[in-house]
Amino acid sequence: MINKGKVLIHTLGIVIGIDVGGSTTKIVGMKESKMISPLMVKADDPKASIYGAFGKFLDDNGLRLSDIDRIMVTGVGASALEDDIYGIRADKVDEFRAIGRGGLYLSGLEKAIIVSMGTGTAIISADGKNASHICGTGVGGGTVLGLSGKMLNIRDFDSIVQTANGGSLEHVDLFVDDLTKGEIPTLPAGTTASNFGRMDDLATKNDIAMGIINMVFQTIGVIAVLSARLENTTKIVLAGTLTDMPYTTEIFGRLEPLYGVEFMLPAQAEFTTSAGAALCAD
Repeated sequence: MINKGKVLIHTLGIVIGIDVGGSTTKIVGMKESKMISPLMVKADDPKASIYGAFGKFLDDNGLRLSDIDRIMVTGVGASALEDDIYGIRADKVDEFRAIGRGGLYLSGLEKAIIVSMGTGTAIISADGKNASHICGTGVGGGTVLGLSGKMLNIRDFDSIVQTANGGSLEHVDLFVDDLTKGEIPTLPAGTTASNFGRMDDLATKNDIAMGIINMVFQTIGVIAVLSARLENTTKIVLAGTLTDMPYTTEIFGRLEPLYGVEFMLPAQAEFTTSAGAALCAD
């Protein structure tokens, strides 16, 4: 047992979950269904990122190879892995299954739609230990980066978020009340009628950055709502790297009263898939 300040980590029986993405790799430890020290590393080579993340996890927690029982790997870069890591058994996990298990674990729900937002977006239906891929969309973090790069010459997430601060959708989007003065029972006046449907000459970089983020999240949100209706649930769990953006709760929250659903953003949602991979060791 290792004493790390107020945190005691029992080293016997730790299962490692690793999610190897296109640009980042997420890793967590799992001990008796409790998540340990989630961390993220960036690397272009998937194999290098797996070993780099694993080594950093051991070093940060003062662990030895003998403290690790098993390693579970998922994600687009999992194919780069061989059968073991430093002699420890390493198994590949279906990514959709890992997303489902991780989403329910972090949210505490028994059934939900899990929305994994990375470069693109995957929509998963999860119920207990079962998970199935409903659909997906190419709209995601890659869309934010691509449009911002072309429209604003900004290609870094932190810079995009900073630019969006103070931005207004009034100079970018069309709303329902811009098109009609009459009431539409199911569509409040402030509902978006057309993303980038206005784009007047007064639109600033701040406005455009906010418009890009809003459009991506609204598109994902509506697809998630349709999936929830298909699965007869109102619970939607947000997961993946894109959840770290500060506008996530605000934008998805506007969709809740409109469609009668609940969007949940669990703590450490960016580690949903790696946590789910570790849980699949059972």
